[in-house]
Amino acid sequence: MGYLDNSSVTVDAVLTKKGRELLARGQNEFKITHFALADDEVDYDLYNTDHPLGTAYYGAAIESMPVMEALPDETQALKYKLMTMPKGLSNLGRVPVVQIANTSGQTHDASTPIGILPTTLNFQNANNTLGYTAVLSDSDVASLVATQGVTGQPTVPAFIGDNEAAQSVTVQGFAFQVVGKQNTQSEKQASITIIGNETGGQVTFSFTIRKWDGTT
Repeated sequence: MGYLDNSSVTVDAVLTKKGRELLARGQNEFKITHFALADDEVDYDLYNTDHPLGTAYYGAAIESMPVMEALPDETQALKYKLMTMPKGLSNLGRVPVVQIANTSGQTHDASTPIGILPTTLNFQNANNTLGYTAVLSDSDVASLVATQGVTGQPTVPAFIGDNEAAQSVTVQGFAFQVVGKQNTQSEKQASITIIGNETGGQVTFSFTIRKWDGTT
């Protein structure tokens, strides 16, 4: 990833790895149905209300920031999505927050899977239509499935990378299950990031796969 000169480039777009895969198959699978906006590259600490030239220049430093080169890895791009709330909604005291019961756990093999059930606080029926996207950081440590899927979406993960070992995977749904892969070496750690598909926002579940000694 690099930086682009914002005096000549204001938009930089690329296909994700998954998008290129669908396009290359030539089976009319590449159909854009949704889009999202995010402010990943904006540092709001640069907003200066003490600027000597007045209010018109409060955001001058932000507006002068370079444009980030588009990322082909959808697990790393658009981490901080912008959202539009319904018109006429004037009593929203807090933004929707994605939460899970526990943010950490441990297991050692397929006999003790970990269930993850995300919910959204502060907004009624939030993410009840498009659900959540779960991103597993390392497929060499565990596998991830959606136990309650989103209509029209696969419940098994799509691999984000060139091979099956040690890469991110992503799946959409309303409930998920992570299954540790048998580990006879030292402890391994990974994480699952849960993202609200309608509201944005995310929460991370970190887990440890213990060394398996063949008995427990």
